[in-house]
Amino acid sequence: MTDTRDTPPMKQTQGNPPQPDAAGTPPDRDTVRQETILRIKQLRSKSNRGLWALALFIAVSIVALGDFSILPSLPPAVRMTLGKPPSSIMISGALVLYTFSAIILILSRMMGGKEEYSGFAHVGYLTAFYGFYHFAKALNENYWAVFVAGLTILALESYHIWNFCNEAIRREQEVLDTIERFRKS
Repeated sequence: MTDTRDTPPMKQTQGNPPQPDAAGTPPDRDTVRQETILRIKQLRSKSNRGLWALALFIAVSIVALGDFSILPSLPPAVRMTLGKPPSSIMISGALVLYTFSAIILILSRMMGGKEEYSGFAHVGYLTAFYGFYHFAKALNENYWAVFVAGLTILALESYHIWNFCNEAIRREQEVLDTIERFRKS
């Protein structure tokens, strides 16, 4: 296993192309070609993660639209243990802070060319906001705020991972094209 701590983030997840061995023999073109094709398949699969997170968020939002009526309500003893829910103003303030923080983090990862992806974590946080509003009995008034914030965050996160993967696929395709040119000559 190779040490990737000192390599830039974009290089960490992509396999390094085979290097000549100690005797100076170049790697087999067919092996390099197969490894490149495998990396392209993995990148195409990874580029769809954002869509899966978006689909999950929409499913949670559909359940929240009905005020979680398909789920059983919490027993009174559990509600008493949880205590008084926060006010909807406090929840809204936290939602605004979370939304701006998430957008800034995603944009900074995009600018830095980092592969990091946290779409499913965002779905969890947004689901928690639906839950907080539900317990504060303010979900009907604040549903669209959470929904729009979630769509914005997840669409940006989805674009980020899609763009990163497509750029990596383009680089891998260049390797394949080079192999094909040498193969024909």
